[in-house]
Formats: sequence, C-alpha cells, structure tokens
Amino acid sequence: MNTSISTSAPAFTENSIEARIDAYDWPSLARELDGFGCAVLPKLLAPDECAAVSGLYCEERHFRSHIIMARHGFGRGEYRYFNYPLPGLLGGLRTALYPHLADIANRWNERMGIEERYPDEHAAFLKQCHEAGQRRSTPLLLQYVSGDYNCLHQDLYGELAFPIQVAILLSEPSRDFIGGEFVLTEQRPRMQSRVEVVPLRQGDAVAFAVHNRPVRGTKGSYRVNLRHGVSRVRSGMRHTVGIIFHDAR
Repeated sequence: MNTSISTSAPAFTENSIEARIDAYDWPSLARELDGFGCAVLPKLLAPDECAAVSGLYCEERHFRSHIIMARHGFGRGEYRYFNYPLPGLLGGLRTALYPHLADIANRWNERMGIEERYPDEHAAFLKQCHEAGQRRSTPLLLQYVSGDYNCLHQDLYGELAFPIQVAILLSEPSRDFIGGEFVLTEQRPRMQSRVEVVPLRQGDAVAFAVHNRPVRGTKGSYRVNLRHGVSRVRSGMRHTVGIIFHDAR
C-alpha cells in the first residue's frame, strides 16, 4: 500500500533503500538509543533526494491535511500529512527502517514490563493499527521560516503507538537556514529534565523515542518520559520529513 513510486520522488529500487539502511552499524545505533533516547543516521538521503521530497510541499495531491501550528498552540510553522499511497522513497524508508527499530522497541518493552510486542514486518504492524481503527497515514512534511519553532510534544495519535520515530533534515544548516535545532527532553522521576540538542546536516536522520524509554536503575529498569521539538529558526527556511510508524485515528 505504501510503496508506490511517485513521479515527483527520486527514482530508487526497494533493494537500494534496504541496502542503504542495512549498512548502518545498528548495534551502535541501538546503544545510542538505549543511552540517550536518540541516534543519528548520517547521510540517509542524498541532496537530490532531499530536494525532491521538500519540493513536494506545494503539491496538494500528496497530502491529506495541512496544519498551521499556531492555530493549535503547537508553536509556529506548518506541516502536511501525506496521503496513502506514500511517495515511493518515503514508503520504502518506512518499510526498511521498521524491522531494525522493532527489535529495539521490543527489547525496551520487555525491560519496562510492557506486554506488547511488535511484529517483524511493518505491514503486519499497520494491519494491527487498521484493525484498531487507526487508518490515516502519519508521515509528514514540515516547513519552518524565520521565527518558527515546534513546541515539545509526543506524536501518539491513538492507542497503538510505535515507540520510536525518525526525522530527516532536508535542508542544509547555515546555507538554507540558521537556528532550528532538533531538541529532545527527558524527564526522570524526582530529577530535573535532561536536554539533548541533536546536530544534523542535510540528509541526516535522527531516530528517537516517541514517549517512553527504559533506564536502568539500582532496582532494575524504569520508564522515563520524552518529548521532542525544534528550536526557533532565526533565518531562512527549514524542511524536515517525519516518519512515524503507526497510523492515526
């Protein structure tokens, strides 16, 4: 359903996307996610792929809704949720990233005492979402201009929520925009919040915890709560694509 190729997206083969993602050092990425709640996948997309995806923003036919953040108290800026079928590049990324992240998510749930386990393939997980009434696509394309920012938040959308998501920076810092850093905060029980500012370049992706992750304590693992956002863009225009693995009600 989500692997059709749009004429506006870069040409690719599903195998090339899978090979690109499989080539990352996933044990190292898993350790980063375990330790800090986020991990960077450098140069996931090439500059021409970034330009092709960001260029979709003005093409209404690709999207199911358009959100102006200020109207909802989300910050300043705007974003659009993609329709199904997704453009081929995004569908391929979503399908290929999921199995690597599902292994981490299942281990997290075991450590946090959560019974839910995620299937090996993304199609099987989407089937669970649709059976639960969550049928609307969630990948989104975000656009920020000078003065825009995204308040700290969590992308849950329903009872079924995959605990890790991926954001890919499509613009080049310093050249296309200044400011607009990706920010992650973590609140541990009876402690002050910890802030992680993630430096990204064009084409880099960051995988991060959506809601909770386990942290090892003296009496075993416990849950910490995370939120993410984007600091104020000081000049220029910033585009990001967000890959969320569960669908919405």
